[in-house]
Amino acid sequence: MSDEWVSASAPYVAPRHAGASDAWTEEASTRGRKAGQKLTFAGEAAPPPEVAKAFGIHEGATLIARKRLITLDNEPIELTDSYYLPAIAAGTALAETQKIKGGAVSLLAVLGHTAVQVHEDVTARMPSEEEREALRLGDRDPVLILRRVAIDTEGAPIQVDLMTMPASGRHLNYEMQVRR
Repeated sequence: MSDEWVSASAPYVAPRHAGASDAWTEEASTRGRKAGQKLTFAGEAAPPPEVAKAFGIHEGATLIARKRLITLDNEPIELTDSYYLPAIAAGTALAETQKIKGGAVSLLAVLGHTAVQVHEDVTARMPSEEEREALRLGDRDPVLILRRVAIDTEGAPIQVDLMTMPASGRHLNYEMQVRR
């Protein structure tokens, strides 16, 4: 049996059934591992330029942000920052510092916002000092940045995620269905 772990994005962008755990908890559990996440921030925030661009808003505008440190077996493996338009997320659990049963994607679906298209973009770079500390990286360890934009039936973005993870040991694998 291989120790290689290849993850798929699809479970992370689809709403969960009522009462289900979040996709990360379920994925780790099926492999006999312990998933975790620590919410480090929730509320109004100015997004980074690439997030503002994805939403089609001007830099400096305010969005609702949820920032988390993702762990596997109590070790940090990813920083995930998720952003939402205030018209969708203000006054909801997305703007509060609490875990959301079933995950944010499930709550968005309850609020009437379901993704029908997802764009993912992966880049590599050296981490910031804050990222290096949070992920316990060495001075020469690069990170991968996965930017995910979830689009609704109207063609509008409903969620933009920036995931920062150590590049070492990562295997990105994508499957696509070609439209005819």
